[in-house]
Amino acid sequence: MRAALVARALSRAEEQPLAHDYKELLIPAIERGAPATYVFEPHALHIWPRGGFMLIALPNTDCSFTATLFLPRQGDPGFDRLEHRGAVREFFQRQFADAAAVIPDLEEQFALHPQSQLGTVYCEGWQAAGRVLLLGDAAHAIVPFHGQGLNCGFEDCRVLDRLLVSHGQPAIALAEFERARRPNTDAIAAMALENYVEMRDGVRSALFAQRKRLAAELERAFPGRFIPRYSMVMFHPEIPYAEAQRRGAQQERLLDTLASCYGYDPLQPAALTYARALLDAAGL
Repeated sequence: MRAALVARALSRAEEQPLAHDYKELLIPAIERGAPATYVFEPHALHIWPRGGFMLIALPNTDCSFTATLFLPRQGDPGFDRLEHRGAVREFFQRQFADAAAVIPDLEEQFALHPQSQLGTVYCEGWQAAGRVLLLGDAAHAIVPFHGQGLNCGFEDCRVLDRLLVSHGQPAIALAEFERARRPNTDAIAAMALENYVEMRDGVRSALFAQRKRLAAELERAFPGRFIPRYSMVMFHPEIPYAEAQRRGAQQERLLDTLASCYGYDPLQPAALTYARALLDAAGL
């Protein structure tokens, strides 16, 4: 449908592929004895960050994990260098030794499972004549690194339903829909790309850990006023994506200012007083 709208000059669309592809692998459960058990901690997202690429693993209800390798299509390292069994095993043992140790059929899975692409869709003109409307990925596909693609599509449905009820006329509702949603879909597209860099690289930094610790202290000290951006996106559906992006940028500047005066040590009374003043000044 999007292609048909573009072909008729009713919409403009750009697909921006990521230079990285992905491949999923299964980490099986430990079957010795009963019941089956997980090989890693199940109540966690596991990340092996390596700067320009990463492996992640998410738990399944049958005690297995779905592992996903995100890697450049070309280069060193890159998927184009993993074309034979020996290269696959050597790469995993060098980069992800503990994961490789619990995937007994690693080479077979790697050969059989598809190598899939990632990208972002930017589209202008989501509706035509009040009769046709693009929703979800058709209008604004995003990369998966914030886990929000499906949620964003559901939110489209909720907003459209509200507009149809409030306006009564579909043509008016459809025309309003893109204006209402675009700030939020643009925001989550940008934040999803930023989160990939953070997951594969930022988390390795000692400064990253210090800033997260300081942010957690501020969230405990000022509940509802300081909410880390990741939490706003993932756990606060009442906060729109665009608002999470805006507040997140304000809070990053606040962390910079606070840390420049008091460092990243546990907050003392004077630092808490200063933090409250910064929150007041930012309107948070």
